Amino acid sequence: MANHLGAPQQQVIKSHMVGKPLAEFALEGVAGAPGLALVDLKGGGPVLVNIFASWCLPCAVEAPQLQALKDRGATIHGIALRDEPADVAGFLARHGNPFTRIGQDPGGRMMLAFGASGVPETYVVDAQGVIRYQHLGEIRAEHVDLLMAELEKAK
Repeated sequence: MANHLGAPQQQVIKSHMVGKPLAEFALEGVAGAPGLALVDLKGGGPVLVNIFASWCLPCAVEAPQLQALKDRGATIHGIALRDEPADVAGFLARHGNPFTRIGQDPGGRMMLAFGASGVPETYVVDAQGVIRYQHLGEIRAEHVDLLMAELEKAK
């Protein structure tokens, strides 16, 4: 399949995990942030979980929108995918750090747990640890209101 410019179009697969609870997990922290575990996603209000990487250009593009979501009261946790700690720290120094917690996922196992097909992807996870919404690709300015509405629906 090609886009309107004739370039190959990346196939994006929606997560089969939407509506399902996450399995138990615990990731070590990275870049001075506390790690991330399933227990951190349970009990409070709904949260956003953003799967990102320092080597991902769209991840840098969405950084201002993640900050806008945080500024509007969203709790955002990150999962650094297949990345080096120093590279994650450099990425956050350049683009800002909207994350409350960041789990390091050097092997990419959390992509399977969330049913992700690439980076960046952002998920709304409710207080019971159930994935309620998946946002594919980078968050753009026009997606901020949508994600805030999805967080509200997940309460």
